[in-house]
Amino acid sequence: MDALVSKPAAQTVHAAIEAQLPALRRFSQRFTRSASDREDLVQETVMRALRSSHQFCPDTRLRSWLFTIMRNTFNTEYRRRCREPVGLDDGLFERASISAPQEWAVRRSELRSALSRIPPRSRRTLLLVAMGVSYIDTARLCACEIGTVKSRVNRARKMLEDEIGRPDAF
Repeated sequence: MDALVSKPAAQTVHAAIEAQLPALRRFSQRFTRSASDREDLVQETVMRALRSSHQFCPDTRLRSWLFTIMRNTFNTEYRRRCREPVGLDDGLFERASISAPQEWAVRRSELRSALSRIPPRSRRTLLLVAMGVSYIDTARLCACEIGTVKSRVNRARKMLEDEIGRPDAF
């Protein structure tokens, strides 16, 4: 039932949401121990509920609907936090620069040398695909068919593998 809720009905939903604040605060204790994090979770839940109040179906229990929003909000925030490094300042990764160890310098030299021994057309095709150019665009740039691009790339990869080993060995 995605029908729009009339203004008085929306105000009723808003008042009912406000009446559920104590229950939301208690439920938030299941997710986090920090009082400020609990308040943030309740606030975000209420914001999302108010934003989506027009989607609320009167046949649904409001408390269950709000608890579902809270659980989903927590899960989304938890997954986002897991992806972000904690305790590091924002510019650390940009400032941290370490020169390549000798082994990487040798590998780069080996790769350049091996690339120079690949036939020019295959080398160009491989480099275009490695830079992210699509097979279709590579075919246009090299004035050949897609099948030719694929076979050139495959042969060039095989030549590199035979010469310097598997890429995952780096």
